[in-house]
Amino acid sequence: MPHATELLMRQFVTHDVQRLVLSRPEGLDWQPGQGVELAIDREGWRDEARPFTPTCLTADRVVEFTIKRYPEAQDSVTEALHALDPGAALLLGDPFGTITYQGPGTFIAAGTGVTPFLAILRQLARDDKLGQHRLLLSNKSERDVICAEELSHYLGDELVLTFTREHQPEEQGRRIDADFLEAHLGDRDGYCYVCGPDAFVTDVKEALSSLGVPSDRLVYER
Repeated sequence: MPHATELLMRQFVTHDVQRLVLSRPEGLDWQPGQGVELAIDREGWRDEARPFTPTCLTADRVVEFTIKRYPEAQDSVTEALHALDPGAALLLGDPFGTITYQGPGTFIAAGTGVTPFLAILRQLARDDKLGQHRLLLSNKSERDVICAEELSHYLGDELVLTFTREHQPEEQGRRIDADFLEAHLGDRDGYCYVCGPDAFVTDVKEALSSLGVPSDRLVYER
């Protein structure tokens, strides 16, 4: 059964990503990295639920989502969420997902695929357990990086950013592929957490396998 909630506030995080803060329904619990389905509680929208990852701490008294707006032709739901006013009624589903923290390792993400890892890293920071973690993050350009300063504060030199469309004239945009992973993966005995578009996840899993990372060390949405 959906959990009724309401929008408390929203603010921009990047040029096309907003932070939405909702009241927390009683009885809603999740593990960092898991997702829930979010729908606008309004005629014509209740059946248009979309999966998003809570990016707040699990102990918080609110629920926070970090949501990118896509052009209306791709997904009008994100357009509508970005336009909501405080007090708007929303519905949350029960938590789901296989991306949960298993132990130290490397987080590998593209674009908004960083949101499950943002939730996990915030929890690790709260628990003072950020050591032995690295984040490899791909975006189109620097302005697309979600919570860049916060991630840099958490990880320092263990935050490795790469941009597919923003680069020096004599260079090519760099994607996270087998060569990139071989250069930046670090400790291969740790877990590898992967999140992003389906094609990205498939390619990264294959690349990690070719580098000798055991399948039981891969954490992704199954």
